Amino acid sequence: MWPIRQKASAATQPPADSPDDGEALPELADADWMHHARAFAATSFWTVARRLPGILAEAVRLAWSVSPRDTVAAIGLNIVAGVMTTFGLLATSSVLRELFASGPTPDRIRAAAPALTVAALAVVARGGLTIAAGWAQARLTPQVTYRAELRLFEATTSVELAAFDDAGFAEEMDRARDRGTVEAASIVDDAVNLTTGVVGVAATAAAVTVIEPLLLPCLLLAAVPAAVTAIRIARREYLALLARITRRRRMWMLAHLMANRHTAAEIRTYQMRDFLLGEYHRTMTTETRAQLRLVRAQTGTRVVGGAFSGTAAFVVYAVLGGLLLVGMIPLAAAATAMIALQAARANLNTAIHATNSLYEDALYYRDYRDFLARADRQVPPAGGRRIGGYHEIELDGVSLSYPDTDRPAVDGVSLTLRRGEVIALVGENGSGKSTLAKLIAGLYRPSSGTIRWDGVDIDEIDPQRLAGQVAVVSQDWWRFPFTAGQNITIGRPDRHRAEHDRVRPSMVDAATAATAHEMIESLPRGYRTLLDRNFREGHDLSGGQWQRLVAARGIYRDAPLLICDEPSAALDARAEHALFQQLRRRPDRTVVLITHRLANVRQADRIYVLRSGRLVEAGTHDELLAVDGLYRELFELQASGYADTPVG
Repeated sequence: MWPIRQKASAATQPPADSPDDGEALPELADADWMHHARAFAATSFWTVARRLPGILAEAVRLAWSVSPRDTVAAIGLNIVAGVMTTFGLLATSSVLRELFASGPTPDRIRAAAPALTVAALAVVARGGLTIAAGWAQARLTPQVTYRAELRLFEATTSVELAAFDDAGFAEEMDRARDRGTVEAASIVDDAVNLTTGVVGVAATAAAVTVIEPLLLPCLLLAAVPAAVTAIRIARREYLALLARITRRRRMWMLAHLMANRHTAAEIRTYQMRDFLLGEYHRTMTTETRAQLRLVRAQTGTRVVGGAFSGTAAFVVYAVLGGLLLVGMIPLAAAATAMIALQAARANLNTAIHATNSLYEDALYYRDYRDFLARADRQVPPAGGRRIGGYHEIELDGVSLSYPDTDRPAVDGVSLTLRRGEVIALVGENGSGKSTLAKLIAGLYRPSSGTIRWDGVDIDEIDPQRLAGQVAVVSQDWWRFPFTAGQNITIGRPDRHRAEHDRVRPSMVDAATAATAHEMIESLPRGYRTLLDRNFREGHDLSGGQWQRLVAARGIYRDAPLLICDEPSAALDARAEHALFQQLRRRPDRTVVLITHRLANVRQADRIYVLRSGRLVEAGTHDELLAVDGLYRELFELQASGYADTPVG
């Protein structure tokens, strides 16, 4: 193996902040699609060959699971096409034997006509079978891709939210999504290509063995140098790619920075043009030199390979000539061997390239299967008790620790929420408010302690029924690329109701309650306006406008438990006031409110104050102001900003 990259010693590396430093930009981490690349580069071809049977079996099982008919057609028709290749070569040998025989030319042509007809029919049949096999193979690709992607997204949308806090889970998910699903179809495609190549070589060898067994060693001798050359060229190109991949990613990053509307303003403001162009020029110059070196090396390999191939061909011709001279083989058999040699080379190259691709693709497909197995272990159990609402939610000594953290985010919290109350969670950043809200919503299961809905442990409740009772207006909302109306109705996508039904809020009711209706009506197509500029006629909103839309989504969901985590962070004062007035209008809904603007929690039925994950104070606004505690300190700090300050 050739070294992939040689690092400079610490003594020879220039300062990191040097403008002329070749490493002025940091080295990018390997992408997910390069996860197994270096390990594969260090694997010998014979190791790959030994593991092929198991990989082929996996590919066939995968293809069979989506379409037994197309699997049988793709493999079976290629095998039959190989049989036609054998018949064609045998018929060609008969044709040549008749044509090389003594006698008048018309007689020889008439004698060769039946074999010539068989050869022609074999060629036509092989062509038709190959097309049909290709059709079946092409049909497998989208079916396998669809099945693999569907299975992946079924897993990612059903696992517990806590799974995404695990860095290992997130890394495996990205790798499975970015390359694993693609390789699912690739290993099927490569398996069929490998089968095609092997069948072609076997068919050619079978024909040569029938025509003249002595020619089989000659066939193999002539094909081996070409095969070795193909392997070495492919290997050299792969290793060169590994050596250049960091530089190529840096080029992509620079190109993305220089041709992007999101970076255009800052590049001009800070006059970064010359710096970026200089970095790109230097990197591109080095990359061009590397590509030229690769071309030179590959050309050298081809020259050496060509010399060996030419030598092998000369030896084959010499052997054939000797056999012809001593009368051991007929001229027709020798000519057929030359035709078979060309076919064997092509099929052998197909098999070699398919073998390399199949082995590497199988590594990434294994990542995909491992991720699905991991995800299946993190899916909450289905079933459980059905609920249609609640009167009281009780948290008893609840704690939650995130992965790879030294202390719990929520530590031994006990509190009670009753239907119709407005509950406020208050505390400084990192105090555990959002995590506690997610525990109340059932998005997380506590590490210790118990959460009960009307006395029933949430572990005994059907997760789907539990989720149906909760609406969340989060500070970490996502800009879904849907219409304005769809961005509201996805809050309860299973609801289909007539406009005259006023039992639940309509889309317009929810938008009006969130002070978003007039804003939406002012858009080019109103509620049908697509909110994503990546699409034709797409439109975008400001942060405050998006937050109104998110609030409307939560109101439209019309759940008995509404959790609002900083729902007004991007709203102006008028919209914020209207939103909080709306939140208090439903006497049958429990509202859990998290906000740093303490003026908005004054009317809450109860306020819970958290510090470092622990519940340190609880009471009404007046009760907490009467105590010299954290709530009073925070409230007075905010209030002081609105107090009159003497000037001068």
